[in-house]
Amino acid sequence: MREIIHTDDAPEAVGAYSQGVETGDLVFTAGQIPLTPEGDLLDGASIDIQTEQALENVEAVLAESGLEMDDVVKVSVYLDDIDDFDEMNEIYETFFDEEAPPARSAIAVDELPKGVGVEIEAIATK
Repeated sequence: MREIIHTDDAPEAVGAYSQGVETGDLVFTAGQIPLTPEGDLLDGASIDIQTEQALENVEAVLAESGLEMDDVVKVSVYLDDIDDFDEMNEIYETFFDEEAPPARSAIAVDELPKGVGVEIEAIATK
């Protein structure tokens, strides 16, 4: 059985997807971009600000399911410029326990939705 996750503390899903889905002991977040819950797109901001907003969105979706960032087991980070990796990573590290961080992939892509610099999705376990 799966349950759709929705929170007003993250941007609305626009299109044929959910902010998150819970099934069994797993929670999957949709890819989160630097869009505030109020609808402000931070596409012109530095990658550290974009990363922080995307991770705050992930955090909000997880919180709706009663989870925290320490419950995350896998993260995928999509960057439109791999040269932004170090700056993204500095912010990313602040969201996770340095002794037990989740598995992660960081992937450079040609283009992200709405022209942003980063998109982040996570899988967490209850």
